[in-house]
Amino acid sequence: MKQKILNQVGVLLTCSILITFLAVSLVMYNRFNGYMMQGVRNEAEYIRIALENTSQDYLTEGVGQLASSRITLIDKDGTVLFDSAEDAGDLENHSDRPEIVDAMEKGQGEAIRYSETLAEQTFYYAEQLSDGTILRVARTTDSVFMTLQSSITLLGILVIGIVVVAFFVIQRQTTKLIEPINQMDLAHPLRHVEYEELRPLLVRVHEQNRQIDHQLQELKANHEEYLAITENMKDGLVITNQTEVLSINKAAQQFFHVRAEDCVNKSISRVSRDREVKRVMEQALQGEHSETVIGMGKRSYQVLANPVKIYGKTQGAVILIWDVTEKTEAEQMRREFSANVSHELKTPLMSISGYAELIQNGMVQPKDISEFASRIHQEASRLTNLVEDIIQLSKLDEKSSEMPYEWVDLRDLTRDIMQTLENVAKKRGVSIEMQGTCGEVYGVRHILYEMLYNLTDNAIKYNVENGWIHIRMSRKNGRKLWEVSDGGIGIAKEDQDRIFERFYRVDKSHSRETGGTGLGLSIVKHGAMMHQAEIRLDSQPGKGTSITLDFPEQTEAAG
Repeated sequence: MKQKILNQVGVLLTCSILITFLAVSLVMYNRFNGYMMQGVRNEAEYIRIALENTSQDYLTEGVGQLASSRITLIDKDGTVLFDSAEDAGDLENHSDRPEIVDAMEKGQGEAIRYSETLAEQTFYYAEQLSDGTILRVARTTDSVFMTLQSSITLLGILVIGIVVVAFFVIQRQTTKLIEPINQMDLAHPLRHVEYEELRPLLVRVHEQNRQIDHQLQELKANHEEYLAITENMKDGLVITNQTEVLSINKAAQQFFHVRAEDCVNKSISRVSRDREVKRVMEQALQGEHSETVIGMGKRSYQVLANPVKIYGKTQGAVILIWDVTEKTEAEQMRREFSANVSHELKTPLMSISGYAELIQNGMVQPKDISEFASRIHQEASRLTNLVEDIIQLSKLDEKSSEMPYEWVDLRDLTRDIMQTLENVAKKRGVSIEMQGTCGEVYGVRHILYEMLYNLTDNAIKYNVENGWIHIRMSRKNGRKLWEVSDGGIGIAKEDQDRIFERFYRVDKSHSRETGGTGLGLSIVKHGAMMHQAEIRLDSQPGKGTSITLDFPEQTEAAG
């Protein structure tokens, strides 16, 4: 802006000086020329009077030298009688000269003739004397162009001087003029208006500031909402354009083991170098939906990538990562459960069918029918127990809200279980002792009964002849503990992590002899989860096993 002002003012000053110089020069030249012409006329009048009062002898060489003008005396026929500048005999006839013609006709005449070669002009004034001769007085001056040319140096110096002075003056003035504009508070443009001419502009700036502030507040709110949602997601989220990462939340950073500052606004390859992840990203950026499942350690993750299209053109991609380990394990567990159920149900059914077929075809002697019937009854009981356990596990999996929760005294429940299993324990010579008390637990009575029953029953089944079982109840650090210990066969270290799986048996032959279904400890595990209890196992082969149920002080129903 300052430069434009300087340029424009400089041009304006130069033009003004030139125009003023030309106008003044022309006025002064015209005035000077008028004075010169009048002087020639006056001089001619003086000479005329002198000639008429004396004689032609007045015109001598001395008079011509004293006069500043050229004096010429011309006869009636145009012959030059006297010339103060030239020899009269050498001059041609002047009868055709315009001023001479006018003087002969009108008594006086004048003319101006230019010399382009000398860049001069000559003013001629002629007057007829009383004797008929013509007196002509002439004076030569520079032409207007020559006059202007002679002043060009002065004009240049004048222009340069004025422009230099004007430059510093304008520089100072424009600095003062622009300083309030440069120091203007654009955040509050109407607070102090230095120039009223700027008020319409400042009003628009003020309105724009209000709109921008409103938009910024909306963007900030949207950004905070976006961060609140994405940063608290348990699933990973990555947003990219065609080349760079635009956003990556905490879950995705943990999944890919990267930091946001190392990825955002940088190449997509910074996120992951896994081949499958790169493949789904590239397909999404090409406009195709893609997904895959990858494994990291013991966890399984599903990666889903969708293209982001604007006006039909792919501008980026959204990548979502979530943990599907539990889902995968559940599916695997269901498959194994179905296979195990089919196998477990098939075995007793085949036994029952085989025994019944033998009896039906008369292939069993009458004395052995009772033994075969006993085996059929055993297999049917085993099948019934298996079905009941499967139904019980299904209910626990569903976590039905219809299950009745109540306060249950674990000591009373344990006493009932001991009475139920008394005969079974006596047959194996196993003694059962109960010590302490832990109070009541808030839960589902029949589920708690199944849990304690299965643990006690397993302690009898996997004990030694004439063995022992100790059941202890206590309170510790505000929690309620129920523990069953035995001096039985124990569990190997490699089997301890799997005994709570469905249908898993440490000793299949022993389980079949005792009628176990392989679901008892699985029911215990699910029941403990349902009641927010912890299970602790301590066992050594040949020395026995100890299993503890650790209940919270106030266990509330989850269903």
